[in-house]
Amino acid sequence: MRSFGCVVMAMALLASGCGMMEMRMDGEKTFGQDVEFLAEHTDAFVLSDPDGQAQVAVVPAYQGRVMTSTAGGTDGLSYGWINYDLVASGKFEPHINAFGGEDRFWMGPEGGQFAIFFAPGAQFIFEDWQTPVVIDTEPYELLSKTHDTAVFRKQARLRNYSGAQFDVLIKRNIHLLDARQAELALNTKVPETVKMVAYQSENSIANVGQKPWTKEEGLLSIWILGMYKPSPKTTVVIPFKAGSETELGPKVNDAYFGKVPPERLVVRDDVLFFSGDGQMRSKIGISPFRAKPVMGSYDAANKVLTIVQYTLPEGVTDYVNSMWELQEKPFSGDVVNSYNDGPASPGAKPMGPFYELETSSPAAALQPGETMGHLHRTFHLHGPEGQLDTVSRAVLGVSLSQIKSALPK
Repeated sequence: MRSFGCVVMAMALLASGCGMMEMRMDGEKTFGQDVEFLAEHTDAFVLSDPDGQAQVAVVPAYQGRVMTSTAGGTDGLSYGWINYDLVASGKFEPHINAFGGEDRFWMGPEGGQFAIFFAPGAQFIFEDWQTPVVIDTEPYELLSKTHDTAVFRKQARLRNYSGAQFDVLIKRNIHLLDARQAELALNTKVPETVKMVAYQSENSIANVGQKPWTKEEGLLSIWILGMYKPSPKTTVVIPFKAGSETELGPKVNDAYFGKVPPERLVVRDDVLFFSGDGQMRSKIGISPFRAKPVMGSYDAANKVLTIVQYTLPEGVTDYVNSMWELQEKPFSGDVVNSYNDGPASPGAKPMGPFYELETSSPAAALQPGETMGHLHRTFHLHGPEGQLDTVSRAVLGVSLSQIKSALPK
């Protein structure tokens, strides 16, 4: 009861303060304004640390999604991208409902003969692409919540492109980390002058059907995607394992929507830099032979360093392939991805714009009753560049000056 009271109190403080908030000078809304808007149209609630500085906004109706977060309380920067027009409309769109959100639960594969986004016999074109309702429009059951944790559940039946059926039990546990837990996870000290919010989603899928899930009929995976606000000064950073392509394969897959121009993607020996400006539809991925359990981005305009950590089982190489084609290697997919939004065709409007940091679990070859989990952890650090630089070097292996100068301006 005491924990529940903290949540109620936090929401009351938000409600009382939102009406007096001013828009930011750059036109972006504060966290409190985003929460007020979400609460008007959805069942949003807030998880918060005791002093109300680190907060996350969660929406059960959107699959237990973390919509946005802040390290600066009600009046602080709001880090997640939210589709205001779609949320306010109260309507569902064809193909996908891009509500936004920093941590949304999806499942793969998207394309290929085992796709769950294409019906049997469909063409691998946008007109036939359809996000399954269980990861798009259906609400998840809120099992419990405290001031810093929320637990969700959902059961569903899916059918893939080849006709195989999957009875799935989905569970999600959203947990706000305190400073000590965050520093342990980062394995570095965060300077006191840096504001931080850190949270994780513990996700699992269970085979609750009567048949085993096999590679012959296709497998599912957990896929967590974070949508963030783009800017011309935002750069995605993905460290990866160095080594020859003969031994480890290509450093990066940039063929999802056509090859990424060199001014938007710079690939070094063990790290790549990718534009997060929301101006060109493009996507990249890293294979399990190259991936490291960390990625991030830096918004030099707002001085926000974002870091994502995730579960990367050692020695596991079967990941579902989401390319939109009948595939020779359906289990040679990527572990991490980054998507940069933009017009799908000349003159078209972008979905956002936004950019994404995405992580995936291995392919889930589960017997009836078996479960597979995937952890996705998000950190936002906001403060002086000199202090953020120490964290970037320790966690991502590169300095902020390297990040800011990597892509041609």
